[in-house]
Amino acid sequence: MAFLRNLLLLLVLIAALAIWVMLPWPGALLLAVLLAAWLVLTRRGRQASSVASVGVSTLRQRLGPSAVIVVGIAGVVGVLVALLAMAEGYSETLRKTGSADTAIVMRGASASEVMSGLDHDSVTLIPQAPGIARDANGEPVASPELVVAANLPLKNGGPDDEGSVQLRGVGDQAWAVRPQVKIVDGRRFQPGLRELIVGRGAAKQFAGLVPGHEIRLGSQKWMVAGVFASGDAMESEVWGDANVVADTYGRGSSRTSVTVRLTDPKAFGAFKTALESNPQLKVDASTTIDYFSKQSEGMTKVIRIMGITVGVIMAIGAMFGALNTMFAAVAARAREIATLRAIGFSGLPVVVAVLLETMLLALIGGIVGGALAWLIFNGYGASTLAAGTVGQLSFELRVTPELLWTGLKWALAIGFIGGLFPAVRAARLPVTTALREL
Repeated sequence: MAFLRNLLLLLVLIAALAIWVMLPWPGALLLAVLLAAWLVLTRRGRQASSVASVGVSTLRQRLGPSAVIVVGIAGVVGVLVALLAMAEGYSETLRKTGSADTAIVMRGASASEVMSGLDHDSVTLIPQAPGIARDANGEPVASPELVVAANLPLKNGGPDDEGSVQLRGVGDQAWAVRPQVKIVDGRRFQPGLRELIVGRGAAKQFAGLVPGHEIRLGSQKWMVAGVFASGDAMESEVWGDANVVADTYGRGSSRTSVTVRLTDPKAFGAFKTALESNPQLKVDASTTIDYFSKQSEGMTKVIRIMGITVGVIMAIGAMFGALNTMFAAVAARAREIATLRAIGFSGLPVVVAVLLETMLLALIGGIVGGALAWLIFNGYGASTLAAGTVGQLSFELRVTPELLWTGLKWALAIGFIGGLFPAVRAARLPVTTALREL
């Protein structure tokens, strides 16, 4: 019978945790309101409230053991939120890079720009498709671009420490396709010359990327003309004249992609259909927001899995700490609990009282961990090799309200598990046995 009771308790716990993980904050708020109403309006609720108030009042006398729960859960929440903030920042940076009114065209079946290659005829035919916006001179706003890998020395690194940066060869229309790109220091590169403009993220990561400074790419020296800002993944790149980049790296007249600005988002369907129905072209087109969102999926999933795995491992340790602390607290109050039950208190108020005490400590730990994660990591700069590119992507960690709520849910779940089994033991302990315990 005891085995069946414990099995039922375990199944209920698993079901409760599954529901809790999926619960949005309005649902949690509703649960809190219902619990408060039960504590105030029902006899058993008032009993639970009175027992819990006694336990909470003794927390100062148990400051050390209570701090174990708070610090352990704060560590779990802090690490979990920080790792998830990395995934959120990475994904957000790539999402901001695209828009619904711009499209990117690559060779058919190419997963990314670096895997694509368009010959001269394709580069000439793509801007003739319908749905492309035109500039003041009546020219289609289409930017044929070439993406290659380049190695540069890292800032604050040793003499042989180099990293990969994405060098993008562009033409005049690149500015019309991406109006968010603004020069913040220096000037634009001059067409036909070995000059570069560098993104703010690349300038922070690599040495020598300051206006007026010469750097070596491949076997040639290039002059840094300026620094640009765009607020998206482009800030991790280095730009130069497409023809000069192609000559330097032996790419001839080929390009890796063509990025176009559409007349409006609804024009994408006709644009894509025209390209796919042209027998002279073997290309795929997608809006840039879809393209960059797909590029972020794989790495974001890896970072999130890593964060949850680390969080689970740490959470197990925190749960054992909470179990040990609460078992000790229940044992120390065994006579008190037995006396309450002897005078008419049922087992439910005892269970709820112990859970309230544990989850209060868990709530404090969750708030502390979330606050520390926000203070330390929100806006913190990081970089990693971006999926679908040949360079490192610079981005900022983003601690969002949704991530803080996720961390708080983890904290309360740990507190619930850590307090449930000691609470059930206290409620099941025979009164005569408890009265004999010290």
